[in-house]
Amino acid sequence: MTAPVGAAAPHLVSVSGQDGPGIAERMFAALAEQGVDVDDVEQVRVHGRLLLCVEVAMPPGDLDGTRAALARRLDGSGVEVTVDALVESEVGHTAERHLVTVLAPDIDAATLEGVTGRIARCGGNIERIVRLSAYPVHSYELSVAGADLDGLRRALAQEAARRQVDIAVQVAGLHRRAKHLIVMDADSTLLQDEVVDLLAERCGCGPEVAAVTAAAMAGEVDFAEALRRRVRLLAGLTEADLQAVRDGIVLAPGARTLVRTLKRLGYELAVVSGGFTQVIEPLAAELGIDHLEANVLVLDNGVLTGELDGAIVDRAGKAAALVRFAEAAGVPLARTIAVGDGANDIDMLATAGLGIAFNAKPVVRRAADTALSVPYLDAILFLLGISRREVELADRLEPEVVP
Repeated sequence: MTAPVGAAAPHLVSVSGQDGPGIAERMFAALAEQGVDVDDVEQVRVHGRLLLCVEVAMPPGDLDGTRAALARRLDGSGVEVTVDALVESEVGHTAERHLVTVLAPDIDAATLEGVTGRIARCGGNIERIVRLSAYPVHSYELSVAGADLDGLRRALAQEAARRQVDIAVQVAGLHRRAKHLIVMDADSTLLQDEVVDLLAERCGCGPEVAAVTAAAMAGEVDFAEALRRRVRLLAGLTEADLQAVRDGIVLAPGARTLVRTLKRLGYELAVVSGGFTQVIEPLAAELGIDHLEANVLVLDNGVLTGELDGAIVDRAGKAAALVRFAEAAGVPLARTIAVGDGANDIDMLATAGLGIAFNAKPVVRRAADTALSVPYLDAILFLLGISRREVELADRLEPEVVP
């Protein structure tokens, strides 16, 4: 369908070349001089090179005058200017958009070829590519229009396995900027170790407890029964032993950066753990975690009895805690994010709007929306579209206060 003779028609003004101050001002001055209506503007600057595109509406008879005004105003600026008519299919941009995040220690041209090829074969058109980080991992975010979400996820999951990279596919939209709740497992996710294994080492029953832990995390043993068995082996430990384990806990690389950045953005954070409140709670308080759910060890005169107090936080309990914390925070489930590594995290990952398997067992990776295989917990920020530059700028403007 074409516009009636003399009617305003859509055109695209493109300015490209070496960037410099005042180029946008001079271009808009030319359009204002000609009385041209501006409908849309996008600008990208890459290593000093500028691409500035403006969708305008003007009668075909004004085309020569507009081109002449642009040439006069931008003379000597070192940029090239084109004005082209737009066809109807290029106007409006109504197709649903998805965000594809590619993340790995290194991303080469072959990987980008594979990813972009899969997107094209799914009927997707890449509208924008942005590098989010080069440290501690490389990551890119691609804005894709026109592809089916499920088909895109399946195709890119195959490419991720082939290229040994992590790829996440999410629906684009304003919800990414809204308040979110992120719920993390503790052992082997927020923390580098399994707390029960650290306690077992102090008790002298490390190998026995570690074997039960591995079976439980792989989904081979009922979590609640496995937990009871391990806790019975810990009988006789004292409050001093609990304190020693607390003092020796090591956070996952990037954990403090993740928590600090998300708190600045207004996220609510929760830890839901099959571990123990007496060990995790002080650390959660130090980090500023808003919600905590974990198992409670029974002590008698400062000595562990080998029993647990109250309901066990198991696979179903973790999912229920996520729902409860979301309600308390006033956050819809669609805006919740769950992160975990073990089989007892699967229900929680499935309940959340976005489930992330973090260095997880294969059964967990298959159940999650996306997976991270790098050891840096702050890589989650890149899945949320937060760039490394933004993190570093926030740290400079608002340095962390260490108590």
